[in-house]
Amino acid sequence: MTDVILPPLAEGIDKASISYWHHSRGDSVKEGEDLVELVTDKAAFNMPAPVSGVLKEILASEGDEIKVGQVIAKIG
Repeated sequence: MTDVILPPLAEGIDKASISYWHHSRGDSVKEGEDLVELVTDKAAFNMPAPVSGVLKEILASEGDEIKVGQVIAKIG
C-alpha cells in the first residue's frame, strides 16, 4: 500500500485545501494521472497519483485543509 502525501509546496506555504477528488474509493488510477485538485492561497493545482493501483482509502474530504506531509489517501 502506498501513502499519498501532500508534498512540499512553494516557499512559505505549508497547507492546502482539497477542492476536488478526480477519483472515488475503489477506482483504478494510473501513475501520473490527476488524482486530486488542491488550492493554496496562491494557486490551484492538480496532484498526480504517485503510483498505479486502486484507490483504497481517501483520508481527507473535499473542503478539508491539509498540511504538508499529511497522508490524504492510500493506493494499493
